[in-house]
Amino acid sequence: MTSTQLFGARTADTSPHSPATGRAARRKHHSSRARRRSLAARYLGYVGYFVGAGLISGAVVHHPLDPDRYTRIAAYGALVFLAATVLNEFVLTRERPGLPRLLLVMGASLLLSFGIGMLSGGLQHFDDFPARGAVLVPAGLVVSFVAYVIKDADTPARRIFGVVGLAVLLTATVAFLGLREVAASMESASAGGHSHGTAEEPAADDHAPAADDHAPAATTAPASPGAPAPGASTTAKPAPAAPSHADGHAH
Repeated sequence: MTSTQLFGARTADTSPHSPATGRAARRKHHSSRARRRSLAARYLGYVGYFVGAGLISGAVVHHPLDPDRYTRIAAYGALVFLAATVLNEFVLTRERPGLPRLLLVMGASLLLSFGIGMLSGGLQHFDDFPARGAVLVPAGLVVSFVAYVIKDADTPARRIFGVVGLAVLLTATVAFLGLREVAASMESASAGGHSHGTAEEPAADDHAPAADDHAPAATTAPASPGAPAPGASTTAKPAPAAPSHADGHAH
């Protein structure tokens, strides 16, 4: 009787804990399986951010070279970035937001993709397009910050006008002024180099015909190797003619 009571007490003590322990273990096992199964999806979502931003950055910078082509590239980059956003924010997450939040996140993600593309593309191709890069870098900094605050669910939108927002705005302003001066100096240096080159080439061409005009007089002087001086060579030609005529009249 006593053993039965003891056995019953032990089973009563362990029975409440065993189902809880089993549920926790099963939950942990299912979550680990879900993480393993979503590895490919998480990888694609992570890579999609960078590929989309890279396509947009190249398209934004090179757009004046071929507008039709780089508009298509920017559209492809935006689609890739939005697909990565849907995968990361709505498919792989445990909490599914409502339709208003979905639309807000999609719009902010699109804005964020272009902001990152402007910032990275302007920095990467600043030497190629100085004036354009001087505008893209600060604009991309501001646009990416605003889009990130809107996209982040844990950050209120009023933080855009907070201390961090003012710091970002001040940094963008200083960057714009500084990069504009650097771009102006680079363009003036390149323009000065080309202007000197074009000035020297016509100068050489102007001197070349002058040298050619004087060249026949200079070449006629050494044309008679027996003459000791250029002046003597010019007088030596009529000199033989005079004696010949004198001999003719003498005969």
